[in-house]
Amino acid sequence: MPQKTTPSSITFPELPYLPRDPKKYRPKIGLIGCGEITDYHLQAYQAAGYDVAAFCDPKIENAKKRRDKFYPEAKVFTDRNDLLKLDDIEVVDVATHPEVRSPITEDALRAGKHVLSQKPFVLDLDEGHRLADLADKQGVLLAINQNGRWAPHFSYIREAVRAGLIGEVLGVHCGVHWDHSWTRGTEFEKVYHLILYDFAIHWFDFLSTIMHDQRAQRVYASATQATAQDMMPPLVAQAVVEYPHAQASLVFDAYVPQGSWDHVLVSGSRGIVRSSGVDLDNQRVEIITNEGTIVPKVEGTWFPDGFHGTMGELLCAIEEKRQPTNSAHNNLRSLELCFAALESSLSHQPVEPGTVRKIPEPIATVQG
Repeated sequence: MPQKTTPSSITFPELPYLPRDPKKYRPKIGLIGCGEITDYHLQAYQAAGYDVAAFCDPKIENAKKRRDKFYPEAKVFTDRNDLLKLDDIEVVDVATHPEVRSPITEDALRAGKHVLSQKPFVLDLDEGHRLADLADKQGVLLAINQNGRWAPHFSYIREAVRAGLIGEVLGVHCGVHWDHSWTRGTEFEKVYHLILYDFAIHWFDFLSTIMHDQRAQRVYASATQATAQDMMPPLVAQAVVEYPHAQASLVFDAYVPQGSWDHVLVSGSRGIVRSSGVDLDNQRVEIITNEGTIVPKVEGTWFPDGFHGTMGELLCAIEEKRQPTNSAHNNLRSLELCFAALESSLSHQPVEPGTVRKIPEPIATVQG
């Protein structure tokens, strides 16, 4: 229950910010791509009682490692077509790198499987629209594993805005200050747009869900190397997004050697909702309006609860015969913002979202 810190008696609604599970639907799930990140997928699925019945990875040892740790009775494959031929697999989690993900996703859709695709969804917006339309044609659902949507503080803030608690949104301002140099020596170090693309896609996605039907007019972004950094990707970046009646700013300082800080502020015509903390898992959320102030007790953590949220929403949508809120069509709005920011960071000019259809060079792509 919310902890109220106001002299007056105010009542805020309970907000549906936690991951949901379907009432009865428990399909068999297949996982294609068994890299390190899937440990979080599988922790979440196991805790939720989901049934992962097949694993596939070109390196059989990766598939066996995940199977043995989480679902010892599951089947393992190196060829995705062998997994996709299984009639009892109804849902496929595609968790590969983005440069090889599209053909796998297409094969799964054509096999009549519902698909949860890892983020970032695609490298080409037109390809994303094609896959989203293909899912519709095949009569299956395609959702995106945009797990930050179910990070507890992001999810609570979004639901507070949707409930109208702060009125019409006027501004969205986020800042993340931390050390991302852990990527040194990994495949991620080869990604030029490591911060604005691989990492910031969560914040562009958060922004697009907060603004809902409002379409951004322009994005201006910049990125640079920190003075002392010894890695290729620029680790200091920012983006400003203009809306007809609102403004947004995203700031990323990813080479902070000591200490860290993360904050979100959404201002509205009736008040504000904000969060802050030393990292993404320890956030204090506040809602401040004319009626008073509350500090809700927000439960959960981004990892692994965010992964529970993405798969749970897909399963609920299948059961309820509707599109998931994290559908491919929906997520393309977020990628439009991200791609515009990447182009702006290179051209140093404002860019209209949707006009940049592919990730601009220079970039090397891996999945995060």
